[in-house]
Amino acid sequence: MAINMADVSAKKTTDRRAAAVGTLLMGRRAFALLKSGRLPKGDAISLAQAAGIMAAKRTPDLLPLCHPISLDSVDVEITLDAKLPGARVRCTAAIAAKTGVEMEALTGASVALLCLYDLLKPVDPNLEIVAVRLEYKSGGKKGFWTHQKTQTPPKAAKLRRLGTAAVMTVSDRAFKKIYKDTSGPALASGLERMGFSVKKRIISPDDQTAIEAHIRRAARGVDVIVLTGGTGLAPRDVTPEAVMAVCDRIIPGIGETLRSSGGPATAALSRSVAGQLGKCVIVALPGSGGGVRDGLCVLEDLLPHAVFIAKGGGH
Repeated sequence: MAINMADVSAKKTTDRRAAAVGTLLMGRRAFALLKSGRLPKGDAISLAQAAGIMAAKRTPDLLPLCHPISLDSVDVEITLDAKLPGARVRCTAAIAAKTGVEMEALTGASVALLCLYDLLKPVDPNLEIVAVRLEYKSGGKKGFWTHQKTQTPPKAAKLRRLGTAAVMTVSDRAFKKIYKDTSGPALASGLERMGFSVKKRIISPDDQTAIEAHIRRAARGVDVIVLTGGTGLAPRDVTPEAVMAVCDRIIPGIGETLRSSGGPATAALSRSVAGQLGKCVIVALPGSGGGVRDGLCVLEDLLPHAVFIAKGGGH
């Protein structure tokens, strides 16, 4: 049977990120030695972190059909858990490319675990590597994906402090309950995974006055409002007009980035827009599932920093 490397020449370059996790189980004596840094071969945690980073960078040398890519960043975190006892490893890789970094993240996590195994085996032969898996990935056509076993949202520890969010679905049919809103729940779930706490869920008709009123009320109690729907060319697609009417100033770069990162068939027709009302950041995304998915992929990198700056944080 023939083998073939996937042809990615027609794919679009997007920001891609992935994280992989795994755990090394050990005895209590080995755990105590690891924690205190008294293993025979030295500082196991620092060595395992270095090994994981080096391995992620060399992934194409190990996996025959993995595309050679130049990673923008690799981070290996090792957390000790006395309840296991054991060590949890998490490797995150990022790049702007036509192909993803899932295998780089998995390779980095796996080799970091193997390095820990190598350094601990002189004091504990009963080691066990378990639960190695991809935690999440973002970017590309499919946007954000997270493993069903993931319990802690990606970046939650870093972004939890960024504050609260409101999600608004703009749709006559959803407002009249003619069809079930799916874009709003998907958007809320994505914001929660980023680390935001979604405090308000709103469904508004495609009416500019109603949309403006909902935005003004919601902005009094949250740090960010993300809308889905009403950004197209239909007569009642008035979400951008409502956002621009209530905002103190517009943030052109967010809308431009959302359009440049979407599929070529639909991005040119999207009127996604963003702005500020006081310290609240407001972003309007398309109403389709794909538009929300692609939008979340872009906002994952832009929105946390935008909210931080809008609240008075330094650059």
